[in-house]
Amino acid sequence: MNKLFLYAISFSTLIVLLVASIALGIAVGSTYIPIDKVFSLVCRQITCIARDSPYCASLNSDPSYVIVVEIREPRTLAAVIGGAALAIAGLIYQIMFRNPIVGPYVLGVSSGASLAVGLVILAGISLGFKDVFAPYTIISAALLGAYAVTSLVLIAASIVRSVVTLLVIGLMIGYLCQAATSILMTFAEKERVHAYVMWTLGSFAGYKWSDVIISIAILVPLIISAMALSRPLNLLLLGEDYARTMGLNVRAFRLCVIGIASSLAAIVTAFAGPIGFIGVAVPHLARLLFRTSNNTVLLPATALLGAIVTTLCDIVARILFAPIELPINAVTSLFGAPLIIALLIKRRVRT
Repeated sequence: MNKLFLYAISFSTLIVLLVASIALGIAVGSTYIPIDKVFSLVCRQITCIARDSPYCASLNSDPSYVIVVEIREPRTLAAVIGGAALAIAGLIYQIMFRNPIVGPYVLGVSSGASLAVGLVILAGISLGFKDVFAPYTIISAALLGAYAVTSLVLIAASIVRSVVTLLVIGLMIGYLCQAATSILMTFAEKERVHAYVMWTLGSFAGYKWSDVIISIAILVPLIISAMALSRPLNLLLLGEDYARTMGLNVRAFRLCVIGIASSLAAIVTAFAGPIGFIGVAVPHLARLLFRTSNNTVLLPATALLGAIVTTLCDIVARILFAPIELPINAVTSLFGAPLIIALLIKRRVRT
């Protein structure tokens, strides 16, 4: 059967699964709302927005409408765009470092964000905001920390030629950030330590529509930019020397790609906290399903799978022990860790 036809079927299936997971994400929770009612409420929402009707005001008195529109829609869309971003970042890192267990946070992006948030929550540094615990104080701190580490890594990337050396530098920066965070936790009050630990567990629950709009406005152009780089990423699969003979400026391209991947991870971390294993496991899942190393196929496939898997993990986190909600990191670890172990064992058996 024609490979293009198989790809078309696979992508169509993933799109259907994504739509289904979004609908399920909006429907389930502590209060179940039937799928047909979800579609009805969403249609009413779209109609009100399109016509700017006064009827919209009366909908706010409907509890189901408020749950769907104000709580579950932003959370589900955040999981979709966040999962796609983390998965794309993970795939890019694995290509750049030629390492199957590299994820978005290998260069210390997560650790830098965690340290900056630790300075805010644990040490009480307000960054000029009135409330230390306000969402945008924490988001601003996470972004500053993530981009500070990213800047250090980019400086190292402009100096160091070896990707292995760059990987080690990123890991060491991450360890230094973790050490500083541990010191802050040692001297902090118990209430602040608890608040910090809850942030590190990761969650899409706190998303509002304003957060979703900001995330989409930043992450979607970055994801499109990553997909536009599929051809030079394919060249790197054949080795840096071959890529140079084809006219690719490897050092400049490395800076560009690491900057994009780190930005994707930084934005998601800033809004949702550190979320593990999506960036490590999903690219492998895409390779298994599509059986190709062609990044023109893998990049969009990884984005779709990342969105689906993260949305489903968020649903499981909500309903597994309802009404108690699990941290999403617990669910992504349960999904990702066995997959990585199985892949490593399979690779070891083959070699």
